[in-house]
Amino acid sequence: MLTFGTAGLRGPLAPGPDGMNDTTVARATAGLAAWLRDRCLGGGRVVVGRDARHGSAEFAEITAEVLAAAGFAVTRLPEPLPTPVTAFAVRALDAVAGVQITASHNPATDNGYKVYLDGGSQLLAPADTEIEKQIVAVREPIARTPVPASGTELLSRYLARVSQLPRLIGGEGERADIRIAFTPLHGVGGATAAQALAAAGFSDIHAVAEQFAPDPDFPTVAFPNPEEPGAADLLLALAERVDADLAIALDPDADRCALGVPTADGWRMLRGDETGVLLADHVLRTAPADSLVATTIVSSRLLSRLAEARGARFAETLTGFKWLTRAGDGLVYAYEEAIGHCVDPAAVRDKDGISAAVLAADLVSRLRARGRTLLDELDDYAVRFGVHAGDQVALRLPDQRAAAEVVAGLRADPPRELAGAPVEYTDMAALRGRMRTDALVFTGTGLRVVVRPSGTEPKLKCYLEVVEPVSAPGLLPDARATAGRRLSELREYCRALTT
Repeated sequence: MLTFGTAGLRGPLAPGPDGMNDTTVARATAGLAAWLRDRCLGGGRVVVGRDARHGSAEFAEITAEVLAAAGFAVTRLPEPLPTPVTAFAVRALDAVAGVQITASHNPATDNGYKVYLDGGSQLLAPADTEIEKQIVAVREPIARTPVPASGTELLSRYLARVSQLPRLIGGEGERADIRIAFTPLHGVGGATAAQALAAAGFSDIHAVAEQFAPDPDFPTVAFPNPEEPGAADLLLALAERVDADLAIALDPDADRCALGVPTADGWRMLRGDETGVLLADHVLRTAPADSLVATTIVSSRLLSRLAEARGARFAETLTGFKWLTRAGDGLVYAYEEAIGHCVDPAAVRDKDGISAAVLAADLVSRLRARGRTLLDELDDYAVRFGVHAGDQVALRLPDQRAAAEVVAGLRADPPRELAGAPVEYTDMAALRGRMRTDALVFTGTGLRVVVRPSGTEPKLKCYLEVVEPVSAPGLLPDARATAGRRLSELREYCRALTT
């Protein structure tokens, strides 16, 4: 049976209990309904949304109908919409739960079932295992009651909130006109993001035409994830062609946002950690004193240094926004290195690629008015806090079990030295069980490596960071070169783990 990974079920479109199909969705919904009733939430409102993947329309209809038959008031969103809209709707309607049918950035052959609890935050342990027990106990036939589409006003409410972010977060200040190149990677974020950017004052937008309309086959990319090599090639070519100031890529359900910038050697995509610290700093410049920012154990340590310098609190959590949005009181921003950013926790308590895109455009426009760029800001951070050079090595394997076996072997025989430095080894196994994590952390002087199986894909993921101090601004290139060499050694070590 498919089990809950990152806030929900995700798997291939296939028959049987280990695939996404009508029966899997109906049983999962019946189990969710039973779990909610056991907590005296029966009869409450549940929001159901979907993306444009194969099977999403049918799965959303089944979900809504099973919930309605179980006595819940159901808001079934009327069209394929970004995942953040569903998260927003759960919070805005004070719903007891929400379900988004999506497989995010997985291949076209997959689909998924993402669950939000009250308040609009992702499903959290131990609720996941409790719902799985209810699913196992489901007896067929499962009753269904037709549910008309509704909630047409929710998208307008979401867009109104997102369009206000430059004023709510950035405050007053001079802004320059900028040109944006943009792609939703064949997903559902195209029209919504274009409307949000325009409403926020950014009308000079150039979209990758081949990737703008939703297409569940994702014909122009091998994997519809902005982090994958080659996925942003059409975007960067467009940015170069139209002389853009910023390039923005969303993943297919628009909950992740990647940025591209022009350099002296051509355009490049920023890493999630680079975007994360830039947006965090933008938020913190106008945030109340003692605000909280958060990131995960696999992200850069730079945010902790920045938070201290800005007089903010810092929290580190396990991977996933189910943990990040619960990092503590006063949370104003959270990010994970996998290009996920929560810039407006008061409205969307999950990663939101569209609001992140609007805030990034606002930051670039303000910097341009001062004759500066995102790269100038990153240089300033490096001089002040040291070069934080990071990377991710993602190794595809036959299945998730194979990734877990590699971690088990590494646990049995951990390295004692990496990139010329002795390392200490921390096993996160003590946090497995209810928290479902299986990460290994290696730390040494100026380096950090985290190895873990992906929670959603058959991958082994290695998160790398090297920190090199910069004694003077003129020595920044040398520090970056040294960090690059050490980072290359860590990459080679990680790539050899599966050979």
